[in-house]
Amino acid sequence: MLVIVFLFLLIIGKVFYIQVIQYKKLNNYATGLWSRNLPIEANRGIIYDINGTILADNITTTSLVLIPNQIKDKENTATLLAQILGVSKEDMMEHVTKIASIERVHPEGRRLSYDIADKINELKLPGVYLIKESKRYYPYDTFLSHTIGFVGIDNQGLAGLELIYDEYLTGSYGAIKYFSDAKGNRLELSEVYEQPQDGINMTLTINYDIQASVERELDNVMSKYSPEQAWGIAMDPNSGEILAIASRPAFSPSNYSDYTVEEINRNLPIWMTYEPGSTFKIVTLAASVNEKIVDLNNDYFYDGGAVTVEGATLHCWKHGGHGQQTYLQVVENSCNPGFVNLGLKLGKEKLFDYIRNFGFGSKTGIDLNGESSGIIFNLDKVGPVELATTAFGQGVSVTPIQQITAVSAAINGGILYKPYIVKSLNEPETNSVIKENKPTVVRQVITKEASDIVKYALESVVQNGTGRNAFIDGYRVGGKTGTAQKVQDGHYMVGNYITSFMGFLPADDPQIVVYIAVDNAKGVSQYGGTVAAPIVRNILVDAIEALDISKRDGAGEKNYNVGEKHYKVVSNVIGMSVNDAKKALGDFTLEFSGSGSIVSFQSPTANEKILEGDVVRLYLSE
Repeated sequence: MLVIVFLFLLIIGKVFYIQVIQYKKLNNYATGLWSRNLPIEANRGIIYDINGTILADNITTTSLVLIPNQIKDKENTATLLAQILGVSKEDMMEHVTKIASIERVHPEGRRLSYDIADKINELKLPGVYLIKESKRYYPYDTFLSHTIGFVGIDNQGLAGLELIYDEYLTGSYGAIKYFSDAKGNRLELSEVYEQPQDGINMTLTINYDIQASVERELDNVMSKYSPEQAWGIAMDPNSGEILAIASRPAFSPSNYSDYTVEEINRNLPIWMTYEPGSTFKIVTLAASVNEKIVDLNNDYFYDGGAVTVEGATLHCWKHGGHGQQTYLQVVENSCNPGFVNLGLKLGKEKLFDYIRNFGFGSKTGIDLNGESSGIIFNLDKVGPVELATTAFGQGVSVTPIQQITAVSAAINGGILYKPYIVKSLNEPETNSVIKENKPTVVRQVITKEASDIVKYALESVVQNGTGRNAFIDGYRVGGKTGTAQKVQDGHYMVGNYITSFMGFLPADDPQIVVYIAVDNAKGVSQYGGTVAAPIVRNILVDAIEALDISKRDGAGEKNYNVGEKHYKVVSNVIGMSVNDAKKALGDFTLEFSGSGSIVSFQSPTANEKILEGDVVRLYLSE
């Protein structure tokens, strides 16, 4: 009796241990054997511009999933599915006979059209399921393509912001849980639905209207001049926020397999390195003004067309030179010998200190992948000739993002900011901010007083000098041209230049700075003032409306030499037919876009003064 009682106590103890102590563990094991999951894909986080325009979205699609153990008539199922999907019966037989709890039909069964999904659904075949999947959708196709990047077939980030922030943008899978026996037959038990968790949303500093302007102008320059490539950036100089960034050639994120790895990954505004040319003179100007080695209005320089340094002759772009001129005119005329003189006055230690303090020679730290650091001379290897050429932007290698960041510091009061493009990460349901980027001050490079003088000088460049094609009537615009000879195999190429322009407005209180560069424009005189300045002007005109910038008091008149063209007032042609608009704007060159017969938008707007013969863009609609 004692033995029997003892055995019963052992049995009761064991049952108690299994049913109470080990219940959770064993129940999980059991559920794992009985349950099967049909995965439900989550939406990736939506990417917005600063004003809420959607730049990357999701569309709902369906995909085909098989549970081979539940398919009784495998021959018939394979035949019917093969016919609908347009594949061979043999290929489909491999799927329906596969030894697996769940089989995805890949790639033919992924992202199905609604018509195909409906045909499969109507068959009501056992073991054949259609599940929801999310497909990334880029509503503006090539728009911001190198920056946003793209995703793969499984919605994983493969390039650009999609890759960098993949852990935030990727959501968590959900599932429909059903129960089956040991042979895979479905049990008549209630299904369990686990809702997928969408990814985190992202807001960029990008302004859609300004980005659209940059994209359009780059398309136009590729069509008009057939350059090898072109790129542009717009930045808020008071924060480092990127307002627009683009390059050409571009690619379609939805069709990334049609492009090479180089075409996809080379985000030129942060990757491209080259000799900047005269836009780099802004650094030399800022250093000279900050060190008080020059008075722009009262110090003079005589330009005879060339200057000799250590036996090397460095020429001015103007044959015969500019003669006697103030240093303000040296800046206006982009006079190389004058800037050589400023560089020699500064000395290599001071000039290269400023170059490094402005951020050249190191990465800016922008939140994008693939950034280059550029190359500047090692100070030990800088002699008088290297000092002289560096002063006017030759012999150094920089990136576009470095240039626009440095110029922003030169005109914003002297503060160098770290550039950034992601404004915030937001919870998808409540839109509450999870992570927010704010302006980051790197260092004070020059004084506010020196920055004010630099702005004054660069405004004079647009009003009186080489940047006149960027002038906008009634607005204070500053800027600097650049025409850089390209280097190949250690030698400067003949007739092959990178033409560029750096422009900003309002000149007295900059709200936006724009940099455009065009690589080897064809069929035009390759000067920054001829090729790039008009492009920047068009973008700044669009930015005036996008940023609600008012006209400024103190805006001067554009200075023309005798015999040049004159200003004409742009008439209001909104609502007119194409023929009437042509008559009203007979003094200008017209560019049409859109479809229809009525003008619904014009740029520049009515009553603006522009140079006769300049382009007026008209958008047509019904």
